[in-house]
Amino acid sequence: MMDHLANTEINSQRIAAVENCFGASGQPLALPGRVLLGEGILTKECRKKPKPRIFFLFNDILVYGSIIINKRKYNSQHIIPLEDVTLETLPDTLQMKNRWMIKTSKKSFVVSAASLTERKEWISHLEECIKHLLSKTGRQPCREPAAPWIPDKATDICMRCTHTKFSTLTRRHHCRKCGFVVCADCSRQRFLMPRLSPKPLRVCNLCYRQLLAEKKKEAEADRRQTEPIPSAMQGYEPSSGDDSDKSDDDKAEQWPADTEFYTSQVSWSSFHS
Repeated sequence: MMDHLANTEINSQRIAAVENCFGASGQPLALPGRVLLGEGILTKECRKKPKPRIFFLFNDILVYGSIIINKRKYNSQHIIPLEDVTLETLPDTLQMKNRWMIKTSKKSFVVSAASLTERKEWISHLEECIKHLLSKTGRQPCREPAAPWIPDKATDICMRCTHTKFSTLTRRHHCRKCGFVVCADCSRQRFLMPRLSPKPLRVCNLCYRQLLAEKKKEAEADRRQTEPIPSAMQGYEPSSGDDSDKSDDDKAEQWPADTEFYTSQVSWSSFHS
């Protein structure tokens, strides 16, 4: 870690330069103890097509945004707390190489580097920062990351019913629970997932049924916890012995919800010192 850079003039100047590039559209980034460790351009797999994005790695957050003029103007700033980040390396595709996934509880997405070495440098620095933060705060890594959205061009048909074909008139939609590309008929439901949004979000029919079942199960568990425990049954004498009798209280579709679209298999732009 580069804690020796914290609260130094050179570090303050670097952070101020990043703030100036985002301008009024970005949030203030300077905080006591925050260090800008490096920056670089990565290709982010977006819904429509892969796009270059500028990334800034701090010792506690990851910041990225759209490039208007490189080194001069950026917008659409996103700030991700590193405590909420887990990483997963991904195999190459025909279109994208040196890929890995950045997973958080609110959003997960795939990025790729210009070279294998650059990917290793990014992942190494990210993992070091995450490990340092978690050891300092005592928090556990994110155990339930959001599903990444599958790119629109990955499929021409609905990934749930598998017969609706997308066209100019038949729009693609994304389930916010599994990230699948689905048609309107297969995603008419909305469900409140506070971890992702304060408003109900579009989900596919399969995920909706699963979420309802989970909600019902949780409500039943809460009800049982609040029920008073009866002592002895009226009209009967409690047993004097130690013995007691204890009673033991979708068909899968073609694209099951637990199928992961992204499966794992076996030039960092600049460093600051």
